[in-house]
Amino acid sequence: MPTTKSAAKRLRQSIARRARNRAVKHELRTLCKKVRAAVEAGDLARAQECLRAAARKLDRAAARHVIHANAAARTKSRLSAQVKKLKSPATPAS
Repeated sequence: MPTTKSAAKRLRQSIARRARNRAVKHELRTLCKKVRAAVEAGDLARAQECLRAAARKLDRAAARHVIHANAAARTKSRLSAQVKKLKSPATPAS
């Protein structure tokens, strides 16, 4: 337990921030799963829609230092590569 008033306040702040950060990370994982599920199902339109939402949320989390900026970029890159791979067999080869 904190001894000083300032330490008590810091504890309250860290508990609140942890709850907020965990909620954001949980939502990120859910959005990424939705993209992967749409890719698995072969639903290109849904995958692109979910990718846009996930990318927006990843950028937001990185800007607020919930996750590292490179982690956000890496996740967006991997998801977009999966969606792009889904897109390429649909187009006729020339």
